[in-house]
Amino acid sequence: MLIIRSSTTGKKGERKFRIVVKEKRSQRDGKAIETLGWYEKGKNGKKEINRKRYDYWISQGAVSTPAIEKLL
Repeated sequence: MLIIRSSTTGKKGERKFRIVVKEKRSQRDGKAIETLGWYEKGKNGKKEINRKRYDYWISQGAVSTPAIEKLL
């Protein structure tokens, strides 16, 4: 089963998150099938998501986590 979820990057106190497609049973920061975008928590709340690829993976049966759905 494929899932669209976030994966952490960056150093402590300056976390950034990648939005990735991966197997449900794989580790949070393990190898991803595809990276769809990124976002930063905090005041700025910057984000960039490839919406076409997101829609493609949803049409292929991938399930998005509630946190990612909230971002969109």
